[in-house]
Amino acid sequence: MMNEQSKGPRELLFLAQRVPYPPDRGDRITTWNLLRSFIEGGDRIRILAFAENEADVAAARELERRGCEITAPRISPTWRRRWSARHLLGKEAITLPYFRHPELQRCMARWVRERPPELCFAYSSSMGQYLIQELKQLQNCPKIMQFAELDSDKWRQYAERSGRIGRMVYGREARLLQDFERKLAQVMDLNLVVSEIEKDLFERVIPDAPVQVLSNGVDLEAFRPAAPEAREPQTLIFTGVMDYRPNLDSVLRFTKSIWPSLRAAYPQAKFLVVGKNPTSELQALHGKNGIEISGWVESTLPWFDRASIAVVPMRIARGVQNKVLESMACGLASVVSPKAFEGIDAVDGEEILVADSDEDFVRELLALLGDAERRQSLGTAARRAMEQRYAWSAIHERMEQLIAKLPGTRGS
Repeated sequence: MMNEQSKGPRELLFLAQRVPYPPDRGDRITTWNLLRSFIEGGDRIRILAFAENEADVAAARELERRGCEITAPRISPTWRRRWSARHLLGKEAITLPYFRHPELQRCMARWVRERPPELCFAYSSSMGQYLIQELKQLQNCPKIMQFAELDSDKWRQYAERSGRIGRMVYGREARLLQDFERKLAQVMDLNLVVSEIEKDLFERVIPDAPVQVLSNGVDLEAFRPAAPEAREPQTLIFTGVMDYRPNLDSVLRFTKSIWPSLRAAYPQAKFLVVGKNPTSELQALHGKNGIEISGWVESTLPWFDRASIAVVPMRIARGVQNKVLESMACGLASVVSPKAFEGIDAVDGEEILVADSDEDFVRELLALLGDAERRQSLGTAARRAMEQRYAWSAIHERMEQLIAKLPGTRGS
């Protein structure tokens, strides 16, 4: 299936913000599964990315063992934040210097001259700056920019939920990053986003650039329903990287405004917060009022197995939330906010429940906690929806079909 259109291995250049392995967070779930399809297709792959810690360095070595060539300088996030902050008074979005590094710039320049790629694939607009750097050299090479979503809109949402200084800083970032996104999209052969909602926004903001939808997927073998006896009937779960502002905001909202009402009705109820880098504010909640803060875990599956309900009360979000796809694949009844629901092909009331206000969440969750049959019905329908619409194999096939239509690709 993979690469039938390309008739043989391609020289492929793959750019990602982080080493695209293992699939342990939102962006890496996507980059690894897209990269995996190229590896399985036999492409000769070179990767440019950043390593943030020793685990990333080890992951880069694993990708080398899988046949990839990779350059991934280790740069601490703290240093990069300080470096990019110096550009606050400049004329570009600080996201760009945050993901700019001389070693990657030099490697990019060398690679495109020594062994010109036949296809370039970049994930996230911040990595698109390396394609622009070598635009003249790559003029005959098809270039795909996987925006996933417009990051500038996330900064706009941050600005809306911040005080005066935050509105100024985040508003500036939203404006300047959107200017760069326009410039980047207009010189790509294909731009990708993860949902029709994102496509509508993209076409309003950048009306003169080619864009298609390539959804996220979910690993249906890794994420599967638990045996009924493993479920804890009064246990709820939220997953995600817990120093990421939208996730932190979600959990704090839930524990302060929703959880107390649930615990009052169900004193034995538990709330599992599963994901690495919990802030000190979250760590202080551990062990209180039925709340468990896991920190880093090797796999979220045993935690999903314990839970009966997933909650995703996000107020800031863009794109498709992998945490929602994973909970649905695990056959959990899932109650999500409108923001978390955006872009997900599921039927509210049958495959998932959408709640807006805190009161809506309390009402839906109290009803579910008291109705095992309803939880089972929602979970079964959720799993079926993921099998029908979000299998990675179908997404890989669509990606190859889109690539085959690009001028300059073998099979076009």
